Amino acid sequence: MALINTTIKPFEAQAFKEGKFVTVTDADVKGKWAIFFFYPADFTFVCPTELEDLADHYETLKGMDVEVYSVSTDTHFSHKAWHDTSPAIGKINYYMLGDQNHVLATNFEVLRAGQGLADRGTFLVDPDGVIQFMEVTAEGVGRNATELLRKVKAAQYVAAHPGEVCPAKWEQGEETLAPSLDLVGKI
Repeated sequence: MALINTTIKPFEAQAFKEGKFVTVTDADVKGKWAIFFFYPADFTFVCPTELEDLADHYETLKGMDVEVYSVSTDTHFSHKAWHDTSPAIGKINYYMLGDQNHVLATNFEVLRAGQGLADRGTFLVDPDGVIQFMEVTAEGVGRNATELLRKVKAAQYVAAHPGEVCPAKWEQGEETLAPSLDLVGKI
């Protein structure tokens, strides 16, 4: 899992978004921040809670020039059926990518060998297509979109302010650090 600071690999996938089937490629991702949010499968248990939580933060993320791509190894047809039948999933306005050929799950190294399912993986990709953040959790551990939003803000801050870094629990507007020889052993 040495994906940090690597460029996303080429892909083409069918997605369900806002009542339509659309094609998404790696070229579509470049030029803005992107979150790839992998989950094991449609019509499951923890997955809809995570996807709904992310849907509740989608407008905020869009306002930060961040696009969201949820991904499972289900088809875009399955995503539509789930969207049409689940109140939680019905809230989603971001892309729901089908990865039945496992290209994306393989590219992001979250495909479970022998199972055909993706692990719970979250990847933040910068406008140049470079992976800046990743998190992979066990199947039973759901993610928190509020914490993801905080990390996106930190990554965007660091990208816009070379020479500064965000300490633990940093929130927008708080002080950052400027690493230097003077700070060694002082924190």
